[in-house]
Amino acid sequence: MNKVRAHIKIKGLVQGIFFRANTKEVAGIHGVCGWVRNTPDGSVEAVLEGNSGAVKKVIEWCHKGPPGALVKDVTVSWLDYNAEYTDFEVIF
Repeated sequence: MNKVRAHIKIKGLVQGIFFRANTKEVAGIHGVCGWVRNTPDGSVEAVLEGNSGAVKKVIEWCHKGPPGALVKDVTVSWLDYNAEYTDFEVIF
């Protein structure tokens, strides 16, 4: 399988609604590793590593987010896969 790494930034109403916890859950379902955190500008940022199809499914979910989210924009930067992560972490 083709392994990929993506850096994503999600903008909109995405903080204070369990976006990070839900992202971790969705990543776990798809076997994706990396991290997710809130940023000072009110967005959510994540790095995702795993099989191409699985990473794309997590990104697809991020366009909608959990109940209560109002996602306005998702930017994706594709990076070189380097197997840096072995699990998925919520950064506080």
